[in-house]
Amino acid sequence: MLDINNLYVKIKNNLIIKGLNLKIKNNEIHIIMGPNGSGKSTLSYVISGKQKYIIEKGKILFNNKLINNLSPYEISKLGIYLSFQYPIEINGITMYSYLKTILKKKYNNRVILKKIYKVCKKLKINKNYLYRYFNVGFSGGEKKKNEILQMLLLKPKLVILDEIDSGLDIDTLNIIFKNINKYKKKYKCSIIIITHNTNIIKYINTNYVHILYNGKIIKSSNKNIIEKIEKYGYKKIVKQ
Repeated sequence: MLDINNLYVKIKNNLIIKGLNLKIKNNEIHIIMGPNGSGKSTLSYVISGKQKYIIEKGKILFNNKLINNLSPYEISKLGIYLSFQYPIEINGITMYSYLKTILKKKYNNRVILKKIYKVCKKLKINKNYLYRYFNVGFSGGEKKKNEILQMLLLKPKLVILDEIDSGLDIDTLNIIFKNINKYKKKYKCSIIIITHNTNIIKYINTNYVHILYNGKIIKSSNKNIIEKIEKYGYKKIVKQ
């Protein structure tokens, strides 16, 4: 599904990604971990087409289609979804207006409202939130639930979750990952999870764990490597 080959990326003349390679098949979950500043969020931004991130070299293929120079809109239409680490607030636009806009080409208004209500129930989101301004005054957990709400409504093929688990209480974590797991099982999508949380494997069953350091993946393994990270940190892996 996703094939990243020898990728080099810079922003403001600073080279952040330095020869990164990554292959993800259909119906797989990949966890990406690594120290702060290693390029994890940059990788998610580049895949989703964020401006100002310049690809100096390499290719990003999604279902055999080159997406290097596509806009975020074009990339999202192909079926790639990015959940933001820090979800933005949009003052003056209600959640319902926003969600209706992204769904209006697929469904009529009555069907849209029914689908939104259904997903809100799954995520235990109060329906009244739909008529508040988008993320304005929301708690961190409510904003993260809103990211998953959009994911469940859009039904992407590739989901990128950038620290979806950070700062959440145990109840919200359980709700979010319960819905992610159900979505993965039903739609056979692939998921990239960027995280610092070594407890992540309690909530989701991963195929691979990648360690990203200084702009490239230096180690790929199964979930057992997370125990080594908990015990020794990243220094031992970097040294090896």
